[in-house]
Amino acid sequence: MAEPLPETTPASLPEPPPKKRRVQSVLFMCNYNAVRSAAAEAIARAYFGKSTYVQSAGVRSGEPTDPFMVAALDEIGIDASRHRPRTVEELEDWEGLNFDLIITLSPEAHHRALDLTHTLAADVEYWPTPDPTLVQEASREQRLDAYRGVRDGLTQRIKARLKA
Repeated sequence: MAEPLPETTPASLPEPPPKKRRVQSVLFMCNYNAVRSAAAEAIARAYFGKSTYVQSAGVRSGEPTDPFMVAALDEIGIDASRHRPRTVEELEDWEGLNFDLIITLSPEAHHRALDLTHTLAADVEYWPTPDPTLVQEASREQRLDAYRGVRDGLTQRIKARLKA
């Protein structure tokens, strides 16, 4: 005689994985806020700026906005020419750090973001992102290709993560 099947009441069914709540505010962080996090901010604003508050910041100061990053974004119709790099401390002084999600794009930024979560209730995600400024001994087009790769990778991840 076969054993009876276990009861399948709602209480006995496994719970589905928790849904990620919609992100209402996101901070992108990298080392200097001149390339990767600046690009991520511009991309996220272009696609989700009406529904999600977006900012970016760097761990350190000292680098100007990268013209290759501006050019790579301009190719897809995103204007980042007005971006001015800022540090996490400057952003905190100007408006506070009230974000649902902090996305870090470099190891140094990830460690800094984890330090911030001792006093902030924010989720932190690490998206390892290559630094296109390391491509130095190459033609202008080859260097721009490195920036395009970062731009396209960030665009894909941002669209997937921030969609409602």
